[in-house]
Amino acid sequence: MYVSRLLSSAIAEAVTRFPALLVTGPRQAGKTTFLLHEYGKKADYVTFDDPLERSFVLSDPNGFLDRFGDHPVILDEMQYTPEILPYLKIRIDQNRGKNGKWLLTGSQHFHLMKAVSESLVGRIAILDLLPLSYLEIRSRVHNDLDALIWNGGYPEPSLYPDKRDLWMRSYIQTYLERDVRQLQNVKDIRTFEQFIGLAAAHHGQMFNTATLSRQCGVSLPTIKSWAGILETSYLCLFLPPYFKNYGKRLVKTPKLYFIDPGLVCTLTRQPSGESALAGSMGGALFEGFVVAEALKTFSVKGKKADLYFWRSHDGLEVDLVILIGGKLYPVEIKLTATPNLNQTNPLNKFKSLAGKDASEIGLLVCRVKKSTPLPSNNLALPWQEFPSWLEEKL
Repeated sequence: MYVSRLLSSAIAEAVTRFPALLVTGPRQAGKTTFLLHEYGKKADYVTFDDPLERSFVLSDPNGFLDRFGDHPVILDEMQYTPEILPYLKIRIDQNRGKNGKWLLTGSQHFHLMKAVSESLVGRIAILDLLPLSYLEIRSRVHNDLDALIWNGGYPEPSLYPDKRDLWMRSYIQTYLERDVRQLQNVKDIRTFEQFIGLAAAHHGQMFNTATLSRQCGVSLPTIKSWAGILETSYLCLFLPPYFKNYGKRLVKTPKLYFIDPGLVCTLTRQPSGESALAGSMGGALFEGFVVAEALKTFSVKGKKADLYFWRSHDGLEVDLVILIGGKLYPVEIKLTATPNLNQTNPLNKFKSLAGKDASEIGLLVCRVKKSTPLPSNNLALPWQEFPSWLEEKL
């Protein structure tokens, strides 16, 4: 079963403008399937999961590239063979007018992005393919929030829920044993597994390195290094606080969100999607789902996501602040189906302090049945409508 991906428009534009394209994203998000569906009929295909192909590249990179004619080539799982990129640069420079020739995928950022930045800067478009967004699967899930939270957005468990439990467990184990151990050389894999579980329990909270260091029994630098692994492998988003001073955004404590709620449910041993939303983590899971949808909406447009949270000195917090066209849109995210005026106080406070930098409207994304105007130019918006609202703004 193939689901059309919204990234196709950005991809189609990129291949007309750049000699090479790199589609990155988490493992099993559908990168290979997507490129084969879009370009497989007119492109050669090689996967570097194949040890013979990896050996060919390492022993004879020019011979490997000589195999391909003038039509496009899909080179899959490039993180295993970054050594080919300098040779690819030479080929591109010899025929700079040939756009859309080299179509690459890579599951991890660890070494690949460093190699790409050194070899192919200015020659390659880089786009992220994240797990399926609500806009891509809404006709299949029929507004079933429990199922969205439980199954997540990875194509396999999302489209085939019967496989969900086994797939989730296998994914986590593969991530630990293959990606983390091989690509980042984490030696204490069991403690790293404990770290991931504890991080999932802190989903939607401030990323407290001191607490995690104490709970895992490892140093602060190790926790920060492991956090980098979660981020660069697309497991997590670290949402920075909004300050006008850009430097403060970089040094102040971010909030931690797993991009896929299904993984959070698995790692925190939730019994079902319904129980997860009704339990103590329900608000965090819903908040994380909406934040991830915002990230995915930017991603399918091929744009960098300018997403933040905001906290005032007196404790008011806006869950999500979105920068679009020079304006800051404050968004509160509540699991409730019965919003109240107190929930708009952070929106009003933020708009007042941000002044002309803020949009006139504030959003309260929740489980209301239909869009409902609220005082002070705020709007209660059904969660199902939020991705479409953001897509129109972009």
